[in-house]
Amino acid sequence: MAETLVIVESPAKAKTIGKFLGNKYKVIASNGHVRDLPKSQLGVDVEHNFAPKYITLRGRGDVLEGIRKEAKSAKQVFLATDPDMEGEAISWHLAQILKIDVSSKCRIEFNEITANTVKNSVNAARAIDMNLVNAQQARRVLDRLVGYKISPILWAKIRRGLSAGRVQSVACRILCDREKEIMDFVPEEFWTITAQLKHKGTKKPILAKFYGYGDKKTDIHTEEEAQAVVNTSSGVPFTVTDVKVTERTRHAPPPFTTSSLQQEASRKLGFTTKLTMMVAQQLYEGVEIAGLGVTGLITYIRTDSVRVAEEAQKQARSYIATAYGKEYVPAKPNVYKGRKGAQDAHEAIRPANIDNRPQDVKESLSTQQYKLYKLIYERFLASQMRDARYEVSSVSFDANGCTYRASGSRTLFNGYTVLYTESRDEAEEAESTLPKIEKGETLAVNSIDKEQKFTQAPPRYTEASLVKLLEEKGIGRPSTYAPTISTIIDRGYVQREKKLLVPTELGFVVTQLMKDNFKDIVDIKFTADMESKLDKVKDGEQEWTEVVQDFYGPFEKDVEKAAESIEKIVIEDEVSDIPCEKCGAMMVYKMGRYGRFLACPNFPECRNTKAIVEKIDVPCPKCGAAIIKRKSKRGKVFYGCERYPECDFVSWDRPAKEKCPKCGSMMVYKMGQNGGYTVCTNKECGHVVRPQKKERNGDA
Repeated sequence: MAETLVIVESPAKAKTIGKFLGNKYKVIASNGHVRDLPKSQLGVDVEHNFAPKYITLRGRGDVLEGIRKEAKSAKQVFLATDPDMEGEAISWHLAQILKIDVSSKCRIEFNEITANTVKNSVNAARAIDMNLVNAQQARRVLDRLVGYKISPILWAKIRRGLSAGRVQSVACRILCDREKEIMDFVPEEFWTITAQLKHKGTKKPILAKFYGYGDKKTDIHTEEEAQAVVNTSSGVPFTVTDVKVTERTRHAPPPFTTSSLQQEASRKLGFTTKLTMMVAQQLYEGVEIAGLGVTGLITYIRTDSVRVAEEAQKQARSYIATAYGKEYVPAKPNVYKGRKGAQDAHEAIRPANIDNRPQDVKESLSTQQYKLYKLIYERFLASQMRDARYEVSSVSFDANGCTYRASGSRTLFNGYTVLYTESRDEAEEAESTLPKIEKGETLAVNSIDKEQKFTQAPPRYTEASLVKLLEEKGIGRPSTYAPTISTIIDRGYVQREKKLLVPTELGFVVTQLMKDNFKDIVDIKFTADMESKLDKVKDGEQEWTEVVQDFYGPFEKDVEKAAESIEKIVIEDEVSDIPCEKCGAMMVYKMGRYGRFLACPNFPECRNTKAIVEKIDVPCPKCGAAIIKRKSKRGKVFYGCERYPECDFVSWDRPAKEKCPKCGSMMVYKMGQNGGYTVCTNKECGHVVRPQKKERNGDA
């Protein structure tokens, strides 16, 4: 019989920790929360200081019975749930169920699941932090009040199955506001004029762009204005009037926080925020590694701190010196300043052990686990490397009073970019190099070209850019971003179009209703201020019930007014061009639990429904029939033949229209750190086609 019982959240984590502690310890899992507010009722006593009514979650009875049995026979019980507010709340619920004194040293936590950290945590046991528990209770109660008070109004006035929430409603509003900006945007015409110049120092032409007349910048709005510039500067040499050469430094990026990991995984790997957090949790809790057993590969994944432990810095610096050379190690360890309001309870996300290189553990990981671990590993190493240095040159030319400018850059020292390059939502132009040019030189002209352009509407949000904005505005916390985005998509308020988040008609209707009747709930500043108040609860500076009371008074009046004043809103179903096979009516699009589907408009007389099939413009390589996009039971997209089960062709990767130029087999799209590419499905061939980089020599 084990003397000490350790309770964690997940079975995977229990297995990893169990191997470190030895026979005197028994490690079991609670499988997440064991108690929560009931689903069938509000579960909050608003008349008695917002007392929550907690019940045992359905399906947790047997788990709790097993925990009670093990706790009864143990001399000591340690609660080792995740080191955050949710984890603290789970430990508090377990302590109440097991009748453990919350002020006793019953709580242990660790930022990484390694042998030393786990063993040391036992010696650093502490009491349950009731400030964290109360902050979680405040958040849970507020979310319940908003959801259970507003959702019935949405059901009655729009349609059943809708929901509102503190963070999700603001996120939806942000997307709707951006879409309205796009709809209202009026493009403005402008013209660019580019001269291609000859120089003896390079075979490639130097691209110089028109800047203005003399030192005054001039914007060109019409073709007549553009032609006037071309006429003025044609037939004359371009004389160099100014040459500036400066050095620019690009600082190494900080290690990942939760939000920056979600953003970068979205941009570089094409992961959704939900997938990123699921895979990251697996890497944190532990994966079976050949030769090592179950091993936690990364530190705790819910953090907005960029702080790194001194020991981890030392290990990284030593590894960098060996693998890349001493010149890549900065004189002092790189230390990063977190954003304003960031919590510093945990380190940044990093490898738990720098010796577990991605290439060494690759065979033990799934494809998704490997990609994410490699991203985290390389980002952390890069964060501890020297900055990259560039020489930036800018040249001004005079052509009969018209000023043109060309610029270029070259790498002096690649620094951290030898390993890692940050991705951006906006495309960056490629590095270009200018030859050595002296002031007073004259250059001949190959051509001067004018090009009409139009200003572009602001871009739609991707998951990455939405997460970035939510963090910047102080809306929600790192752990809420993934479920928030999943919720607004599942409810049909937003849909994904490739990587873009596009609000639906339903999203617009619900958002407008919220703006008209619950302006505080969808107000960015109000929501951010509420997060600040919750932080004060966490820090012990304010009572959680006071925060809820201050919110509930005005909110209750808004609910009562909305229930009486809002009239029924009818959203017409979008009619498809597909006839119902049973009654002949044109089927309409509906939103269900698993996304959009087609249904007969004559319901309930006709109950015919069918899935929406997206065909890929690529024939099946086995039978020539169409390939369609499908979803697995777990919601993962794959591609299969429409004649299934007669034809069993299937691919996790999207088939490409172009065939392999070497063997003629099917190519599929892949996503790498430097963008998309295609690869041959014939394993004996494996030919890879990467998009060619545009060569340019001019403005960078």
